[in-house]
Amino acid sequence: MLQGQYQTELLEAGCDEAGRGCLAGPVVAAAVILPPDFAHALLNDSKKLSEKSRDTLAPVIKQEAIAWAIGICDHQEIDKLNILRASFAAMHKAIRQLSTRPQLLLIDGNRFHAYPGIPHITAIKGDATYAHIAAASILAKTHRDALMLELHRQYPVYHWDANKGYPTAAHREAIRAYGESPVHRKTFTLLPETPKTLF
Repeated sequence: MLQGQYQTELLEAGCDEAGRGCLAGPVVAAAVILPPDFAHALLNDSKKLSEKSRDTLAPVIKQEAIAWAIGICDHQEIDKLNILRASFAAMHKAIRQLSTRPQLLLIDGNRFHAYPGIPHITAIKGDATYAHIAAASILAKTHRDALMLELHRQYPVYHWDANKGYPTAAHREAIRAYGESPVHRKTFTLLPETPKTLF
């Protein structure tokens, strides 16, 4: 059972991202402020849910949330910043777009770059602990999956409809066969036998 909030005095937003470990495409973050009494039987860390459950929950979260927003850093920003800093930047973009300003940020993971004027707390496995981080993980994941389906239509040989850009055997075999696409992350090791590009 997920906890509703970390504390009850301040208005909290949960933040999480999707796509850090991918070889291609963007990293997507979400920030969500849920009502204190929000509850849903399916709500959990997005990685523990089926695609069908995530797709069921996403519109419910958007409808019931006090505020929610998405932030994106594309493959070029990832190559410029590095994936960790790009993940934080995507979270900052999401937080900045919230229609209601939170008083506390609860971030999934153990590191974060402070957002101006709002204190934060990091929580390892926060997406499996706190409802609003779980909600953020679902919105980030479903939004990114939709973007990768769009990219799949442009570059079908990489099978992003199935692997969403993660380094599966089929994805890497396609890179060997066809080379890298324009949206692959050039600073990542796309193939184990090929060193990453140094800028």
